[in-house]
Order: sequence, then structure tokens, then C-alpha cells
Amino acid sequence: MEIRPVAHIYTDFPTKFGIPRQSGLIEGLKGTIVFEPYYRDPQAVKGLDSFSHIWVLWDFSEAHREEWSATARPPRLGGKTHMGIWATRSPFRPNHIGLSCVRLDSVELTDKGPVLHVSGIDMKNGTPVYDIKPYTRFDCFPDAVDGYISETSTYRLEVRDPDGLVEQLDLGPEQKEALYEVLSEDPRPRFDADSSGVRKYGFYFRDYDVRFTVKETVLTVKEIIKIN
Repeated sequence: MEIRPVAHIYTDFPTKFGIPRQSGLIEGLKGTIVFEPYYRDPQAVKGLDSFSHIWVLWDFSEAHREEWSATARPPRLGGKTHMGIWATRSPFRPNHIGLSCVRLDSVELTDKGPVLHVSGIDMKNGTPVYDIKPYTRFDCFPDAVDGYISETSTYRLEVRDPDGLVEQLDLGPEQKEALYEVLSEDPRPRFDADSSGVRKYGFYFRDYDVRFTVKETVLTVKEIIKIN
């Protein structure tokens, strides 16, 4: 079976670092899905704007490997416990396929074909998209069991920006709020997270390199550098 991208999604994350661990976690994170020329027929999106959410099947484009592993170490378990690959959402999968449910904000018809505006994304800028399907109420199972995930604790960091660096950025209010949300969700790699307040971490958000430290449950923004 030949599979090829039907579109690409464009987001505020030029690299994989800092991206939320799942879709829908931060609603303020926006993205635009632009179709490849062959798939730009407006008829292909007829009726899509009547749905509030869509499923997006996409490519873990930075996780391609020749070999595959039967196990992975989920971040929710601290990155130290091995689970079967089919019991995780690890990007290092045999076929490198990601699945995200995102809010469909609008469908725009442009001179270059339909453009989908979405929110709650968890994808890198330029990620190839293989397929799009509408999300329906039949996709929701209220009695679903979360497996080992239900046994793990969730937490959010307190974000402090003593010098008001985020507020000084050339970003809209929604983007600034989304950046605060990304920071509060702890963007550190779980395999190497230091909470001493000494080690400095960083990730790219749009045109900025955001650097911070974490001491216990408090994240402090230390520096933001314009990269373009």
C-alpha cells in the first residue's frame, strides 16, 4: 500500500521540543492544515464545517527508524518504566503514524484550495498529514478505562515570569496565553528532568527560544531570544 501526505499542518513549534504530549491539552495552540495541490478540490471538504472536531492522521516525521522496539518508556510513568509499544503513544512506532483529535475552528476556501484552521494541536510545524476524518459522538465512550495512565498523577507547574519577558513578545494575547499553558504543562524531557532550579531548559516557540528553570513545582522564565 502506498501512502502519501494529503496536506501539511503549520504550527508555532519549529522543533518537537515543547509540544504538548497529546492533542486537546492546550486549546489555545493553533494550526493551519494546507492541502497538497492534488487534493485541493473544494468538494473534498464539503460538509466538514458542520463538525466541531476532526481526527488527523499524521507522520511522526522526526521519529523514523530502521529498527523498531517492542517496548517504550511512557513519559507519564517518568520515562523509566517499559510498556509494550501497542500500550503507549510513543512516536517510535513501526509505521510512524500519529493520531490527534483537534478542534475545527473554520474551513477557509482560498485561491490555493481549502485551508483548515484548527486548535488544540500537538504537532510540529510542517508535519505531513495522511488523512482527515470527522469526529462524532460515536467516538466517545464514557465508560472507557485509561489503563495504567489512570494510576499516574497529573500536575501543573506554577509559571513565574519576573521580568515580564512573555508579555514583551510580539505575539497576540491568545498566543501568549498558549505559551504560558505550554510552560505550565512542564515541557522538560521526562527522562532528564532536573528540579534543582539550576539547570536551564529551552524550546522554540514561533520565532523565539524560550529558556527556563524549574525548582520543585515552580517554573521561572529566565530568557527569551529572538531567533529570526
